[in-house]
Amino acid sequence: MSVGVIGALYGIGTLLFMFSGMPIAFALGSIAVIFMFIFMPGSSLDTVTLNVYEEMANITLLSVPLFILKGAAIGKSRAGKDLYLAIHAWMHKIPGGLGIANVFACALFAAMSGSSPATCSAIGSAGIPEMRARGYSPRFAAGIIAAGGTLGILLPPSIVMILFSVAAEQSLGRLFLAGIGPGILMVVLFSGYAAFRYKKEYKEALDTFNRGGEKSAYLEAMELTLADKFRLLPRVLPFVILLVGVMIALYGGFATPSETAGLGGLLALILIAVIYKMWRPSQLKPVLSSTLKESTMLMFIIGMSLLYSYVMSYLHISQSAAEGIVALSLSKWVLLTVILLMVVVLGFFLPPVSIILMTAPIILPPLKAAGFDMIWFGVVMTIVMEMGLIHPPVGLNIFVIKNIAPDIPLKDIIWGVIPFVGLMILAVLLICVFPQIATSFPDAVYGMSNK
Repeated sequence: MSVGVIGALYGIGTLLFMFSGMPIAFALGSIAVIFMFIFMPGSSLDTVTLNVYEEMANITLLSVPLFILKGAAIGKSRAGKDLYLAIHAWMHKIPGGLGIANVFACALFAAMSGSSPATCSAIGSAGIPEMRARGYSPRFAAGIIAAGGTLGILLPPSIVMILFSVAAEQSLGRLFLAGIGPGILMVVLFSGYAAFRYKKEYKEALDTFNRGGEKSAYLEAMELTLADKFRLLPRVLPFVILLVGVMIALYGGFATPSETAGLGGLLALILIAVIYKMWRPSQLKPVLSSTLKESTMLMFIIGMSLLYSYVMSYLHISQSAAEGIVALSLSKWVLLTVILLMVVVLGFFLPPVSIILMTAPIILPPLKAAGFDMIWFGVVMTIVMEMGLIHPPVGLNIFVIKNIAPDIPLKDIIWGVIPFVGLMILAVLLICVFPQIATSFPDAVYGMSNK
């Protein structure tokens, strides 16, 4: 049987298992084992455990559960709410300042936790009720939190980037730094839209009131004294110091990514014990339980995805697919467009972790041959995968928002995130035109990349 036919059967089988409702890890592992049984030597089945272990025996992957611990410690405390309230207190007089405060709070919390769902839940639980109480439409309030949460897989520390560094064999430090510029760009774009949308909704509320209608909360002034503003800072500054300290430890060469993750997790536990008095076993149980569940799930997906990729490579499916793409002789930018569109489609059904590990053997060789910088591409791909977190049918962040604001119709949440999907597309275009947005930070710290 030809490689092309085997590859087609492999792809069709994967889709059938996925659409059967089977968990992703089991689906990928099952199709890989079936094809090992049919097309590979019988002895290969005896080495399934060994293959998975060898693929996962990467010291970089050790940082995944440690960063999850850090994120869980911060996410299960009041840190997210306090962070949001402090930023809101200092920005409330800016037009659209409440929406902008949510964007900034999402960005900072994402940088501390590295998790998109945790960012949506922590900031959204405080931000959405506050925005709605101040007159913001439910659609706008839901959209800005869902979109802000996506920054969790772009701003360092990013678990998605950890996996890309493993799959693409690239420097994790460079990848983390490369995400900062695009992250700032997206914060600026989201904040600009928040100010624009605020002015539009404020004008509509004012026109309604002038016509004798009900006075919207938009028109109510909010006053905070300087003492109120400074009173909120002591609970936030330690976490900001934690973020800065972890970054200095990593980029200053004082610790490896895994050591940095361990340091961040330990300091986060100490901070929630000191600031929020969360030190009793009953209080720490949700933190440790969440870490264990998420780490186990994620590592199981990683292990099965790597086994899936191993079988693809052994059967020469990935090599043949990559050679076929190169043989099409597509221009550099057409090739990139086709690959990113494929990632968008996969984002309809799969989480970023699976997309990276499943597609890396196929898409990275042609992109390298076309001369693309893999660090730069890792950032672009991450932003495209961010879209998958807020567009249907999967849209994980959409369902997180629905969970914390169940009275907002799902239709309104979806329409609320659509403008932000457009802004992400704009960000990708800007990074394509000006690659220095992504490459300047890592080049400044580590020197010019040799691609």
